[in-house]
Amino acid sequence: MPKVLIIDDEESIRETLKEILDYEGYEVEQAEDGLKALKLIKKNSYDVALCDIKMPEIDGLELLEKANDLAPDLPFIMISGHGNIDTAIEATKKGAFDFISKPPDLNKLLIGVRNATEKNNLVAETKVLKRKISKTREIIGESKSIQNIKKTIDKVAPTDARVLITGENGTGKELVARWIHEGSKRNTGPFIEVNCAAIPAELIESELFGHEAGAFTGAGKKRIGKLEYADKGTLFFDEIESMPLSMQVKVLRSLQEHTVERVGGNQQISVDLRVIAAAKEDLNDHDEFRQDLYYRLNVAQIYLPPLREREEDALILFEHFALKSNPGSRPLSEADRKAILAYAWPGNVRELRNVAMRFALDETVSVMEILSSRPSSTTEETQAGVPLAIQLHNFERKVLHDSLVRHQGRITDVMVELDLPRRTLNQKMQKFGLNRSDYT
Repeated sequence: MPKVLIIDDEESIRETLKEILDYEGYEVEQAEDGLKALKLIKKNSYDVALCDIKMPEIDGLELLEKANDLAPDLPFIMISGHGNIDTAIEATKKGAFDFISKPPDLNKLLIGVRNATEKNNLVAETKVLKRKISKTREIIGESKSIQNIKKTIDKVAPTDARVLITGENGTGKELVARWIHEGSKRNTGPFIEVNCAAIPAELIESELFGHEAGAFTGAGKKRIGKLEYADKGTLFFDEIESMPLSMQVKVLRSLQEHTVERVGGNQQISVDLRVIAAAKEDLNDHDEFRQDLYYRLNVAQIYLPPLREREEDALILFEHFALKSNPGSRPLSEADRKAILAYAWPGNVRELRNVAMRFALDETVSVMEILSSRPSSTTEETQAGVPLAIQLHNFERKVLHDSLVRHQGRITDVMVELDLPRRTLNQKMQKFGLNRSDYT
């Protein structure tokens, strides 16, 4: 049942319009002024709004502008008892769907409401179709770690829990974030990505929170920030370890209060969003990252192991990317397979995809020839350029993983071998996403 919001300071007009629309099968809500209308639009979804132009405090045209920021797809039909061409043109410029003079012609009103509703439905259907067309890539792999990651995604996606994804460059952190968004109740809303390492420190506040016109030199007009754009959807902080400490404080406050305040503004704007963060290292051991923000983000954690820790997936991924690039791609030779398995893939899945694409599109080169032009595949050399924190994180996880394999998940034996108290061992297994049941 289409939902209509009637905004008019005259009760008799609101009741008359409600009676007409009720009879036609619409669900109707009312607001006697612009302030109440804004609260309702923030809280609820409507298919169309019927709005008087002359109202106290906030007039209809000002309300239209503010509503466009909150619900850009909500069609507004403006109603005025002092209708003229100039007013109609101004309303249209500000984004009004239609303009009707008082007293409204019943047929014109109902046709306008019907057209606005159909337009809104079309916009929603288009968004769904676009989402289906640009369907998130599949998570490829048959290793135990990938199967566990898929299970975790299935478990956390339908909730609104914040998720922290850790892993080296190229392991697929953004892909996992998009899968969580696709599996959530917010999947019709936006997925907004913020790469914290790519934004200059002096611009990141405006990028995240937006700014008002004149807030600083060069701020000629108002700008909406990423947090506002992510309303009703998901905000993905990539490389969040690069976020300046001063900005971490403001982000933490925003997450706690579910509001944003634009630079140069004094209005608290409500936002309803889910946050997913990704980091290349364990934030708990990061000196430049606030512990309180870490705990706020780390409700659920997903660790993406590098390819060298899940060699069985390398061949599957390589063949997948090669066939996707060229369905007629030649099969891998035994030498190609050995080269893929022997290489440490310092760039992980991203590097593997690039090599697979070149192999598929250039039949004159073998995998070995492609890899020979790259850095040596020895583990020691491929670790060059990888932050020490990541190396330690990966090493510690591998030691624990290998011990669990050797002892087939017997926790007591692992405790003795690694000289760890049970509580510490449990904390580390949770930290690295290792489950005893996977080794028994």
